[in-house]
Amino acid sequence: MELDLIELLPGGWRDALKPHLDPDRVAALAEFVAAEYAEQTVYPPLPDLFQAFRLCPLAGARVLILGQDPYHRPGQAHGLSFSVRPGVPPPPSLRNIFRELRDDLAVQAPATGDLTGWARQGVLLLNTVLTVRAGQPGSHAGRGWEHLTDAAIRTLDQQPDRVVFALWGAPARRKAPLVTGGQHVVLTAGHPSPANVRGFRGSRPFSAIDAALTAAGQAPIQWG
Repeated sequence: MELDLIELLPGGWRDALKPHLDPDRVAALAEFVAAEYAEQTVYPPLPDLFQAFRLCPLAGARVLILGQDPYHRPGQAHGLSFSVRPGVPPPPSLRNIFRELRDDLAVQAPATGDLTGWARQGVLLLNTVLTVRAGQPGSHAGRGWEHLTDAAIRTLDQQPDRVVFALWGAPARRKAPLVTGGQHVVLTAGHPSPANVRGFRGSRPFSAIDAALTAAGQAPIQWG
């Protein structure tokens, strides 16, 4: 199985990311990812790999919500950080996100755990690592995905209009130095996992994101 990761990216993102990417590092990542999909059960399904980029074109990206790596149980991951398809019960991390949304903005949990509606409003729902072996969280960390997702952050940092970077969890928070543009806003919090819920609950990220957007003359996100 051969895989050209760059060609799988949507055109606008692909062209913008290329200057930030080392072809040799991307080729090594592609070789690893192709072997994993061929020999193991890997999430998300390959057609969903770059769904976050497809649903949130670069020109409309206003918010980055950055997590760690995809859900590792069957039927959950579909290419958007923290999101699950309609009909799939929200995992614990997503339930904690919805609780914080309720406490922060008095917005009740959406009818499903599918966050596609957020993505279509310009919220890039990305993880630092974009694939995972079934049942093995963190199994694809350190294999090259970080290079590609760092390139996405650098690309967003070059945008002239404000982007709000919401970095959730230690791997995501370590990306804060990549954001150098004074027009942008960086918001950090713990990962919403039940293992670290105190680091996330009470951080009120949704009102902070909306405040940063409106201060730059942009419309807030409709979270509900």
